[in-house]
Order: sequence, then C-alpha cells, then structure tokens
Amino acid sequence: MNIDQELLQKIAHLARLEMPESAEKEMKESLESVLNWMSELDEIDTSNVKPLTHMSLEINALREDKVIPNISREQGLKNAPKQDGEYFRVPKVME
Repeated sequence: MNIDQELLQKIAHLARLEMPESAEKEMKESLESVLNWMSELDEIDTSNVKPLTHMSLEINALREDKVIPNISREQGLKNAPKQDGEYFRVPKVME
C-alpha cells in the first residue's frame, strides 16, 4: 500500500503524534513495510481454520460458592482504632 503525505499526516494527527519533517520519510517507509507484510497475510488460505474465541484451551477451575458464617459487626469493629458503632472512622483523604 502506498502512503502519501496527506495520509501520513492524518495518521499522525489521529495518534496524537508530533512528527518532524525529518522523520516523515522513515515513518512512511516503516508504515508501508508493515502494510505490505499484512497484505501478504491476506494470501493465506484460512478456509479450514476455525475461528478462535480464546487463545488457550484451558478452562478456569472455579470453586463452588458456599455460604459460610460471617462475623458480627461488633466483632469486626472490636479492634478498630476509631469506629462509630457501624463503620470504621478514618482521616479524610480528599477535600
């Protein structure tokens, strides 16, 4: 694919890049080589390849959810340096 000056500037703008004129030629050649390589991939026959939904065949081993006894609010707040009976009291960190 041939990249002209206008397309190169548009790509740089979309990518929020400030590109000096001295780097434009090198960037243009680099982009063209990447796009040429990508066009080579289009020539590969993938008609017998199944689409991937995951990159790995591994399946997550998830544990079963079980209800377990909780501690009471009083027990949870028992060792708190500051509390108001319902919540932990902490210094304000945002103004």
